[in-house]
Amino acid sequence: MFSSRQREQLQLVKSTKDKGLYYFQKPLDGKSGPVIEVGGRSLKMISSYDYLGLIGHPQIEDAAVKAIKKFSTGSGGVRLLSGTNALHLELEKELADFTGMEAAITYTSGYTANLAVLSSIFSSKDVALLDSKIHQSTVDACKLAGITYRRFEHNSPDSLERLLQLYKDKERVLIITEGVFSMDGDICNLPALIKLKEKYGAFLMVDEAHSLGVLGKEGRGAASHFGIDPKNIDIITASLSKAVPANGGFVAGSQDMVMLLQHDSTPFVFSAAMGPAAVAAVMESINIMKTDPKRFENLWGNTEYFSIQLKKMGYNLGNSHSPVIPVHLGELEKTLGMSQDLYANGILATPVVYPAVAHNKGILRICITAAHTRDYLDEVLEVFRKLA
Repeated sequence: MFSSRQREQLQLVKSTKDKGLYYFQKPLDGKSGPVIEVGGRSLKMISSYDYLGLIGHPQIEDAAVKAIKKFSTGSGGVRLLSGTNALHLELEKELADFTGMEAAITYTSGYTANLAVLSSIFSSKDVALLDSKIHQSTVDACKLAGITYRRFEHNSPDSLERLLQLYKDKERVLIITEGVFSMDGDICNLPALIKLKEKYGAFLMVDEAHSLGVLGKEGRGAASHFGIDPKNIDIITASLSKAVPANGGFVAGSQDMVMLLQHDSTPFVFSAAMGPAAVAAVMESINIMKTDPKRFENLWGNTEYFSIQLKKMGYNLGNSHSPVIPVHLGELEKTLGMSQDLYANGILATPVVYPAVAHNKGILRICITAAHTRDYLDEVLEVFRKLA
């Protein structure tokens, strides 16, 4: 039943397990956070997407519990038919206001949000120009829609412009980038992308999965970070499971686009709605983001401190300028071995290896959060210093 590539992947996983280097899918015994419990053992967590340290926040938990008591645990249907409740509409208005767009529509994950907008709005007649480090959900969405897609060199306006010139006669060309790149931790060159999309009459989509709650005033995203009117972006997508500690995703854009997605995007029409607890958790998270600036100060202060100290030890962090800090290690066994050594020292840092990255381009993906204290980071850094 398996292809040669799949057999190769299975063999790689089995070999990793046989060597005692498999550090994926570690089951937590309780809540995630700076300190976690795994198999009855306390570990320091430095690979959680919980950038603002909001997992376990009592206001968010209380909001989720209240939503369950009022709306119960499920929606009872798809959004288009019987699955919409008042919370969904309130959240979508809040997300539109927060991102500075006309309207928003929610989905059960950021992955399905990308699938929805690309497969519904675009077709085989169109061309998508993707940053070479774009998330896999975008690639999958282009394939599903039958869109011709080409990759431009990572964060390179010159490379993008060469492709725009090549496809200037196409009726619709869509540029797709990320606010913060999920593997490299660098930030998109949004001003240059907007200039190019306007010059060539293209459209622009920004995936804010790792920049919502991280970049800009109150975590409003890449446009806020650069001081740009967000309406210069045609499509914003994001997940609601990173800086926002819930589940779900959304697309924000024009009112007409959202109305079309409500009736034409299959993940909205044929998939159950977000659960009430998740919807309420998202709304309360946004409220905290708008009223607690100290979290952003802690996040960026921790990020700068940790990055500087790792670089002083000689670690290669690439071009990261965000709380996503990749430690580039290269070879598979070296990457997995480093993760193993950290685990032995009470630290969970997840390795990212092929096929998520190219062969022998493995990284440890560290995610700094507002909940990390300076003493905590110093203890982690001491282990990195020892292992260096």
